[in-house]
Amino acid sequence: MIKIINAEKSSSDSVVFPPFSMEIKVRETAAIHSSLNVRSVLMDIFSGGMSLSSGSIEISGNKLASDFKNYNGKLSVMFLEEGLYERLTVKEQITFWKKLHLSSRTSDEILRLVQLEHLKKKRISSLTFSEKRRVHFARLLLENKPVLILEEPDQNVDLETRRVIKKVTEALKEEGKSILLLTGNMESALFMTEHVHRLDEKGLHRLDVELEEDESSGEEIPEREDHGVSQPVQIEKIPAKINEKIILFNPPEIDFVESSEGQSNLSVQGEVYPCTFTLNDLEKRLVPFGFFRCHRSYIVNLQKVREVVTWTRNSYSLVLEGTDRTTIPLSKLKMAELKEMLGLK
Repeated sequence: MIKIINAEKSSSDSVVFPPFSMEIKVRETAAIHSSLNVRSVLMDIFSGGMSLSSGSIEISGNKLASDFKNYNGKLSVMFLEEGLYERLTVKEQITFWKKLHLSSRTSDEILRLVQLEHLKKKRISSLTFSEKRRVHFARLLLENKPVLILEEPDQNVDLETRRVIKKVTEALKEEGKSILLLTGNMESALFMTEHVHRLDEKGLHRLDVELEEDESSGEEIPEREDHGVSQPVQIEKIPAKINEKIILFNPPEIDFVESSEGQSNLSVQGEVYPCTFTLNDLEKRLVPFGFFRCHRSYIVNLQKVREVVTWTRNSYSLVLEGTDRTTIPLSKLKMAELKEMLGLK
């Protein structure tokens, strides 16, 4: 497991991140959402390339600072940008790692898990970015270490590769691994892990994203009253504040709304604008314009949704139209409500 105790990093006269503590147990997945600078520094620290200013990190009881050899022997780290042997075929690369890490898994089993059987004779150099990402996950399976640190594992990959990555991380978790994801994408953090934290200049904050997903809590989502009268169309602007300026958006301009730590943020054409209204207030204002509360932390403009993707029996995402194909989470309970709205069984 991973144990971080009062970890702090300063650079020159600035604080990269203040002291924070967290623990990831066996068979747990967690994410730290942060800026690119914080994420890069954390990756260097976890991999041993940089030291903490204070505090400690332990991997399965082995401390980073005082027992690096045993610490490193329990840890797999995957950076966003990693090299491969471009001249090798996919199967040759996997066979090389299999021998290097003395893995008992067969090459065919690994190819099947990352769904690269049809590309096993293809050279690495001719693979797409998404296909190469699957090869990187093959390495994690062959290393078979108890703790994994992953930097932006599903960034810029296609939907099928994202599905593969999700299945592989779930399989690794079931095998008893502890997985920490470092990302700047909140939707990715929610999709890939059980527990989400935000690390900023104020410290580490755990996001409350579990309540709606927990069917055992006994809480039910109240049904809306139906008086047999359609709600009239409203003409209303949604305000956002940037520094000293207030920007007024027409509801159809908004792609989706995300709430984090009590702050609602409007996403408009890839840009994020903070809004003073709560997510509940925004839901009331936006529903008449075709918006849908798809997750505890998200409201989406259904007119911007292109696809509904099923990853696992309990895991779904909405893919928005546009070249970047933005995805946002759709909770299990809201999936049923959406299907009813769309007239699907």
